Amino acid sequence: MELVSPSAPLPASPSEPLPAPQLASANLGEELQLDLLSCGVKYALASFVDIHGNGKAKAVPLDHFASMLSGSELFTGAALDGVPQDVSDDEVAAIPDLASATVLPWRRDVVWLASSLELNGAPFEACSRQILTRVRQQAAALGYRFNLGIETEFFVLRRQDDGTLVPASGRDTLDKPCYDLGGLLDNLDWLDELVQSMNGLGWGVYSFDHEDGNGQFEIDFAYAEALTMADRLTFFKLMAKEICRRHGLIASFMPKPFAHRTGSGAHFNMSLADLQSGANLFDPGRGEPGQCEAGAITPLAEQFIAGVLRHAAAICAVIAPTVNSYKRLVAQGSMSGFTWAPVFICHGNNNRTNMLRIPAAGGRVECRAADSSCNPYLGAALILAAGLEGIREQLVPPPANRVNAYRLSAAERAERGLHTLPRHLGEAVEAFAADPLCREVFGPAMFDAFVSLKRAEWEAYHGAISAWELEHYLEFF
Repeated sequence: MELVSPSAPLPASPSEPLPAPQLASANLGEELQLDLLSCGVKYALASFVDIHGNGKAKAVPLDHFASMLSGSELFTGAALDGVPQDVSDDEVAAIPDLASATVLPWRRDVVWLASSLELNGAPFEACSRQILTRVRQQAAALGYRFNLGIETEFFVLRRQDDGTLVPASGRDTLDKPCYDLGGLLDNLDWLDELVQSMNGLGWGVYSFDHEDGNGQFEIDFAYAEALTMADRLTFFKLMAKEICRRHGLIASFMPKPFAHRTGSGAHFNMSLADLQSGANLFDPGRGEPGQCEAGAITPLAEQFIAGVLRHAAAICAVIAPTVNSYKRLVAQGSMSGFTWAPVFICHGNNNRTNMLRIPAAGGRVECRAADSSCNPYLGAALILAAGLEGIREQLVPPPANRVNAYRLSAAERAERGLHTLPRHLGEAVEAFAADPLCREVFGPAMFDAFVSLKRAEWEAYHGAISAWELEHYLEFF
């Protein structure tokens, strides 16, 4: 079950109007507390994310639940990455969203609630969840709701006695392991526990498979309104790590843990729906089979695409936010051949070399540059803001790329107007820093914190001595 209380407000389905973030009301809180007590829950987590998208929380006994809902749990922002405060500032308070209440499937005496941060009774500008909420409200003012599905790719590994990490299955050694049945069945114990937990929460898992890297898996589940999906991805990463740990394994959402294997994406599948009717405004056939050609989208979707492409380099810093992310965004680098990751700022058909892909089913836009290390609240907020700008200004995207962009020569790319995505974190961060939309979306405090943190990460990386350098230079010179 997704929400432990049948009386608590459910996240809206794709056909329902956009919900506001659910602030605690006394009656709903009391009803939920009683339901939790009847389920044997003893502790509640008021949880939020830092700038990296990693969960932070305080736990309270359930008899303190009402106080927690009112913001009793305070946090010193200066102790965290990306909660920009001075040590002399007042603490921020976590305000739980009742609609997100979820009993931990692996620890059923604990309930988790996604929370937004407030400062002195007002929304904290630099809270990741508040940033997405602000852009959602802009979309709602235009009559739109932002629907989002995120594909979860990750590695599950076993640590050997010598400390090295290897796939959980000893026979997961194929050069081309994608869709490997043996590798899938060998991992079915933890996969079954994870998938059953997801379906028990009402997430609608419809597919899972062994991916293109040894030890790599993907689980796909139903899309939802963007805030709900960001909450779910945050919880999913926690749940996958905890369930795998119980099986003696490590679940990693590092984008590219192995240089010779495919990296882990977190492809954003995006559409706008009519706020009142729920109709998919990116789908020319409105879901009616045979009403339009394969891969078709509406003019509104094309304007959205144009806005995202305009800000693609800056967006990349947020959806591919680590030094390691850019070792995934390369054309080659996988024993199975291409990496399947985008390298160029382009859009097109069901072509996986495009940054923005239009799947054959049409009616949505897939951003393939996002990886599993991104903060989903910040990534969704910036992409949505860019898409809305394209709609407001009625931008027209460049011609669609319908060929394998990996194989194009430099001259052919220039002729087609294809520009590369940032080649490393430093380039992406400077694009972010130079883009006024980023400051507008993040707000000054979070904008400055993000730029400062990522510049420091890039500089620290360049000061480190890698194994590659030792191997190539130690005895050579």
